[in-house]
Amino acid sequence: MSDSPRYQSFAEFYPFYLSQHQNPTCRRLHYVGSLLTIAVLAWVVVTASWSYVFVLPFIGYGFAWVGHFFFEKNKPATFTYPWYSFVGDWVMLWQMLTNRIRK
Repeated sequence: MSDSPRYQSFAEFYPFYLSQHQNPTCRRLHYVGSLLTIAVLAWVVVTASWSYVFVLPFIGYGFAWVGHFFFEKNKPATFTYPWYSFVGDWVMLWQMLTNRIRK
């Protein structure tokens, strides 16, 4: 049996998610990766360049994983909680954009 808790809701999971993003450089890399993902998605839609949609996960997760492996020095929560982590990325981005969390 696994030692890690199984979260029953996103509200339960999110404090854990934030605890995995204490390093400012890691948070900033998430911020940049998420904003670039939105920008590239907008470009894909506007130009109808659908073949480029495959790069979106590499942009978002690439920046985030560099933050975790080299600065936060932890395993990304995505590996254990993929859906909650995906949602957490966007909630954290919103909270950074609205100055509820420091960038």
